[in-house]
Amino acid sequence: MEISASAGLLKKGEKKQQEAIECVDEVQNEIDRLNEQASEEILKVEQKYDKLRQPFFQKMSELIAKIPNFGLTTFVNHSQMSALLEEDKEALRYLTRVEMTEFEDIKSGYRIDFYFDENPYFENKVLSKEFHLNESGDPSSKTTEIKWESGKDLMKRSSETQNKAGRKRQHEEPESFFTWFTDHFDAGADELGEVTKDDICSNSLEYYLEEDEDEGEEDEDDDEGEEGEKDEGKEH
Repeated sequence: MEISASAGLLKKGEKKQQEAIECVDEVQNEIDRLNEQASEEILKVEQKYDKLRQPFFQKMSELIAKIPNFGLTTFVNHSQMSALLEEDKEALRYLTRVEMTEFEDIKSGYRIDFYFDENPYFENKVLSKEFHLNESGDPSSKTTEIKWESGKDLMKRSSETQNKAGRKRQHEEPESFFTWFTDHFDAGADELGEVTKDDICSNSLEYYLEEDEDEGEEDEDDDEGEEGEKDEGKEH
């Protein structure tokens, strides 16, 4: 009798536990439904304001194009992007501005456009890199084909100066801007794409002006040093 009673209590406890699990599952489904609804509404708001921002981005691009070396200076002053400039700095002197465009549904990806003045390295006026999420959610990227001028292919120069045979791509950063630009190895982990989209395109003026701020600080330090020397001279 005791064994039978214990078995009954155990089954009763298991039944209550199962009922509780089912209730939790129902509540979780409701939360998931609300999260999905929230995502859809947030997406609509983002799309609305993305369209409202476009005229301002366009006007900013037109103004930036009038400022010499704006694109290169912005890259130089950004710690992560500046690491890519050593091999390609001369070509990037012709970079005038960088623009980012979200795809219409935003979640599917974005495009970054690099605008260049006429230059001796390639024919393209615009180099574009796109980041996509396909229907299965897998990331991918594609880029404009660079039409290099004869003898000016910086990709060949880079491959001649570096031994890439043993390179473990998943653990190393790209060697230069153009190796990053043409690299489609892991679009989902392309940190520099995100940096360009979120920092360079959104806060380009901030990075451009960093150089002037640094120079101002150096001038102040020089002035303080000169004043200190003068004071020491007066004491003697």
